Amino acid sequence: MAPPPQPPTATKYFWGDSPEPDEYYASLGLRHAEAYFQSPCGRLFTHSFHPLSAASDGDVKGVVFMSHGYGSDSSWMFQNIAISYARWGYAVFCADLLGHGRSDGVRGYLGDMEAVARAALSFFLSVRRSGAYASLPAFLFGESMGGAATLLAYLRSPPDAGWAGIILSAPLLVFPDDMYPSRVRLFLYGLLFGLADTWAVMPDKRMVGRSIRDPAKLRVIASNPRLYRGSPRVGTMRELARVTVLLQESFGEVAAPFLVVHGTDDGVTSPEGSRMLYERAASEDKSLILYDGMYHSLIQGESDENRDRVLADMRAWIDERVRRYGAAAGAAAADGQAEAPAA
Repeated sequence: MAPPPQPPTATKYFWGDSPEPDEYYASLGLRHAEAYFQSPCGRLFTHSFHPLSAASDGDVKGVVFMSHGYGSDSSWMFQNIAISYARWGYAVFCADLLGHGRSDGVRGYLGDMEAVARAALSFFLSVRRSGAYASLPAFLFGESMGGAATLLAYLRSPPDAGWAGIILSAPLLVFPDDMYPSRVRLFLYGLLFGLADTWAVMPDKRMVGRSIRDPAKLRVIASNPRLYRGSPRVGTMRELARVTVLLQESFGEVAAPFLVVHGTDDGVTSPEGSRMLYERAASEDKSLILYDGMYHSLIQGESDENRDRVLADMRAWIDERVRRYGAAAGAAAADGQAEAPAA
């Protein structure tokens, strides 16, 4: 058997071999922490980011809960998104999804997206309902496959969650035609009664050429020591195909304010899914931004100029929602928590 492909020669951190993490985050005006969280579905590895200017946990504009994309984790380039939001004055919490990074599960396996979403939601709510965070406006953020997990977590949230808004970056809501898993393969592997569910044997159609535009950033992303490099697993493709259909059927249940952004030349997730969500959602406050000619990875893989444009749009949107709804959303969530029975 041939040895598995090895990552390119990598630096210690995505920013290089130095400085060490505490010094790096402090240079950006942030404090950072890592921890494990035991969810009902498995243990999650988590990060938090706060602006150093915040005298206490509650001395921030709001709190944002983030989910990364397929095969990735929250410890490498995805941090750039969390760091940006924290530097804007938000407390940010990320979790490696089950089957990814340092969380529990078979690497690259998403055989039960309900469990994946439930585990992340359990962590998010444990923070959202604690201390000073209960009175703050809270937002969900998801990128790519993490966008599907985020929307599923929103749909499974209890009424007292009090989400002030949702931000989705190139969410996986519709498979592009040439990315869709072969129904014949899924049927044939299904005849093995689940024995093949974790097999990494599905054709790899990730189309990296339409995912990450900047070659230098692609090299950094590819050097992530925890990046899943195997072929898609049977259960992962089966479940993502199922969940995208389920989400499409549930778009009308989305009532929270949301922003969805997508590149028109995305070859990994279809911009049509973002259009469908925008058109069908019940939300009165909804925004869709399509970036002409941009690829899939809008923040991690585009040019600095394009990245800054996307981040500026996200910042304008979230700051405006805090201004519009922040106090009311935080008060409603705090009241709901006060009235909720003890777990």
